[in-house]
Amino acid sequence: MPESSRETETEERGRDRQQRDQENQTSRNIVSVISQFADDNLTLVRNISTGLAVAGVIVIARSIRVITKFQAVSEIPVRFIERSVSLRGKVHSVTERGIEVEHIPIYLPVISPLLSKHRDVSTSPLLVHLAGVELTPEGKMWLQKNLVPAQTVWLKLISREDNMLHCLVSQSRGSIWSHCMNEELLRLGLARSAPIAGVLLSSPRYWRLHKLLHRAEVKAEKKGRGLWKKESLWERASKALKDHPLLRLIERIFKRTRTE
Repeated sequence: MPESSRETETEERGRDRQQRDQENQTSRNIVSVISQFADDNLTLVRNISTGLAVAGVIVIARSIRVITKFQAVSEIPVRFIERSVSLRGKVHSVTERGIEVEHIPIYLPVISPLLSKHRDVSTSPLLVHLAGVELTPEGKMWLQKNLVPAQTVWLKLISREDNMLHCLVSQSRGSIWSHCMNEELLRLGLARSAPIAGVLLSSPRYWRLHKLLHRAEVKAEKKGRGLWKKESLWERASKALKDHPLLRLIERIFKRTRTE
């Protein structure tokens, strides 16, 4: 009996080993077949991998709207405004209503051209107002002179009201430096600081922006620029004499004498 039990165990072990060998052989055959297919169709496999990668990037990019071209103020996500995201744009014109700017989305090679084929190529500019700034007539002329059509600007989103964006508008100077036109106009005395529309007065964000703009306005006031320009002593004296009643009487008498 013991001998027969040993023989039975030996046979079972042999069968188990044979079964494992067959399974391993099957697995190796499957791997070999897949490897051989990949080698024979290397270009196809690469194209599939590239396609999946591109599709993944498109899904991610579209989900965070980095390659979306905004053609209306209402299309801009609320989170962009809350985080003061900067958008790149191209100036169309400067009007009485504000600055008309065409949004230029981030360009991603391969992906952007693919998306542009399926989108409307028409352009609709966004209406932009300089946040916290009230322009003087001279300021409007300066803005029209310094913001020419097709010029690239950056719009730091501050708030949105109806169909208008309130932004800090920056103009590039070289490849690195840029300057804020809101500050520049105040610094030159071509504008007055104004309440920042669409931002709560009690919020830290409001007072941070107000401090930035007020500092520029104070510089213009101290240096007597633009609307803060002070009249000289001679100008004040000439104005006082011109408005003096005695001189007006003499002027009227002189005119009457000439007419007679």
